[in-house]
Amino acid sequence: MNVVCRGVRGATTVEQDEREEILKATRELLALLIHLNGIHTEDVASAIFTTTPDLSAAFPATAARQLGWLDVPLMCSHEIGVPGSLNRCIRVLVHWNTATPQHAIQHVYLKEAQTLRPDKTVLLSSVDMAELNRWIEEQLQAWRG
Repeated sequence: MNVVCRGVRGATTVEQDEREEILKATRELLALLIHLNGIHTEDVASAIFTTTPDLSAAFPATAARQLGWLDVPLMCSHEIGVPGSLNRCIRVLVHWNTATPQHAIQHVYLKEAQTLRPDKTVLLSSVDMAELNRWIEEQLQAWRG
């Protein structure tokens, strides 16, 4: 088995620049990336989060910590403000050590961010969202102690 570092991309949007909305949307995005790709925390080399310049109420990386990525190097930054680009957008690039071939990786684009990569939009009908939300809540409970 040949393990290499692959990039896993995702993006989502929020309605408002509010801490809890940013964290909730980022947790959902990461949970889907984890679930759809079978990502284990110990295989994540690092992750880079960006937000559009209109979002500053929270660090999206906090959501990764809340999901148990305590030892994963994380970084947050702003996207460049390109006129006419998508607003209130959170993006992530996860560097994942895996034997999964590049073509088999499932990238996740949610809400208005689906317009960024319509070719990579995941059909959420195949995902049990109630189960996913239970998992997120379990991770939050463990993080809160």
